[in-house]
Amino acid sequence: MQDLITKIVKRYQSDKTRLMDILMDIQTERGNLSRDDCGRLAQKLKMSTAEVCETASFYHFLTCKEAQYKIYLNNSITSEMAGRKIVAEAFEKACNTSFGEVSDDGMFFLEHTSCIGMNDQEPAALVNGVPFTQLTPYRVKELITELKKGKSPKEAMYEALGDGRNSNNLIHSMVNNHIRKRGAILTNDYQPFEVVKTKLCERSPEEIITIVEGSNIRGRGGAGFPTGLKWKFGRLTKAEHRVIICNADEGEPGTFKDRVLLTEFPELVFEGMLIAAFATGADIGVLYLRHEYKYLLNYLNSILEKMRKDELLGNKINGCKHFNFDIRIQLGAGAYVCGEESALIESMEGKRGEPRDKPPFPVEKGYLGYPTIVNNVETLASVVKIIKNGAAWFDNMGTSDSAGTKILSISGDCLHPGIYEVEWGTTVREVLDMAGAYDVQAIQVGGPSGILLSEKSFDRTLSYSDLATGGSMIIFNHSRDILREVVLNFMDFFIEESCGSCSTCRIMPVVLKNKLQKILNGHGVKQDLEDLASWGKLLKISRCGLGQTAGNPVLTSLANFRKLYENLIQQDKEFDTGFDLEKAVVESCNFVNRKPVLETKNLN
Repeated sequence: MQDLITKIVKRYQSDKTRLMDILMDIQTERGNLSRDDCGRLAQKLKMSTAEVCETASFYHFLTCKEAQYKIYLNNSITSEMAGRKIVAEAFEKACNTSFGEVSDDGMFFLEHTSCIGMNDQEPAALVNGVPFTQLTPYRVKELITELKKGKSPKEAMYEALGDGRNSNNLIHSMVNNHIRKRGAILTNDYQPFEVVKTKLCERSPEEIITIVEGSNIRGRGGAGFPTGLKWKFGRLTKAEHRVIICNADEGEPGTFKDRVLLTEFPELVFEGMLIAAFATGADIGVLYLRHEYKYLLNYLNSILEKMRKDELLGNKINGCKHFNFDIRIQLGAGAYVCGEESALIESMEGKRGEPRDKPPFPVEKGYLGYPTIVNNVETLASVVKIIKNGAAWFDNMGTSDSAGTKILSISGDCLHPGIYEVEWGTTVREVLDMAGAYDVQAIQVGGPSGILLSEKSFDRTLSYSDLATGGSMIIFNHSRDILREVVLNFMDFFIEESCGSCSTCRIMPVVLKNKLQKILNGHGVKQDLEDLASWGKLLKISRCGLGQTAGNPVLTSLANFRKLYENLIQQDKEFDTGFDLEKAVVESCNFVNRKPVLETKNLN
């Protein structure tokens, strides 16, 4: 009988670029990854042990910890606002262990984790990949009691199944979609694959690209690059294969729109990939699905399998002679940086998710060296409606420089958190009114990497010329301590999620956080504010968006809430190191049973 590692390596034809899948399969079977596993795997794949270990150690959900139940509790700001602290204490008490540790009986491993895409129903946790939402100490106690009886996480669910397709047998989740406002993309009249069946083969790829260009749609992931232009570049690049990647790694805290699209409209997303493949001549398709959405994997694979049976994937799709294309799903393993397209491609190739230097750009040389078009989930969903209804239909919505609609993820201090589809040009104030947000002190647009706005900016518009956003908007009322609660939480997020490749991104977020902590501790002076403003700019030389925006929580709060900082600094001092000598030596003095003597004697 073959041993487990040999069996799994064979499953992937000994392809070392599938290292991520191989590691996750081993962990699923074994319960964890050991150094022995990495060593034996390296031999099988003809790699060094260091290469295998550097990938295994990079991702949050790959772990050497062994336990029957692995519990990851979200520590994003919306979770903290909803009572995460008492929920965490309840988990530690019920599981009889601390976070970062395995319980003595080997049943429970507790760990903190960044945003899991459940911001509209916090606090939330993943238990062996199964999402548990709206946690309370009571619910934690009930959950752990049921797990101790040997039940599976799904058997231990304490709430009815969620709305829409969340109740599908292959999802079976308590998660809710919370679609609050539907627009042109989220309409209920979508007929799956109607466009592919009726409008593709009768047109040339060039015509499809022309329609997409004419619609003026730009990428919905945040960067806003013109989609039609990206497709044109991809088609013009000569290569044996071309690749379409759907980036479903929405790790920006506060963002969950892609989760809803993949739950309720997966056919729409896959049809968008088909259209992109036809237009660019791609034959390889990959949906990169963040690990936090693994609970959707079997469901999404079932749709792909049905597409193959219906001849909508494979060779000669829908009878089109030269249209050959298939899609596989690549699971991530927990790394925010993989939302950056080149880091995502590195991850797909079995490596650490570190951004690549550019040029070359992915559209020239991407996945496995082939021209690669990376599009966001929402972008691909929108393309289907554009091909069906025409370029002018889409371009007539929104503003002159921002065509179409934008799907927003709204969370925080509001009555109706959830998904809102609005036209570009909508003001922040209108969004707040829709969500039932009152007594608003601030709103974070675009997640931690975006901008923290005060009330004086609530009449600004969502558009590429004013407030461009990937879709996350987090609301804070006047009960929130913006600096202590919000900014510190966001800085901790960037410190945790940096890949560490650039010294700027590796070091400066820590320096900025420490400077902010000094101010919060009462040791701040005016120069500290100048230091924050100037030091934060150093991050702009980082090579990817994560590093370049890692200082934004401090920089934008300093710009828009400067009074909060000024109220904390010492007005009568020009210099304060914040260093407490007595506190620094107390531990060593206690060890030798001595009292610290801090006065200096007059030597004259």
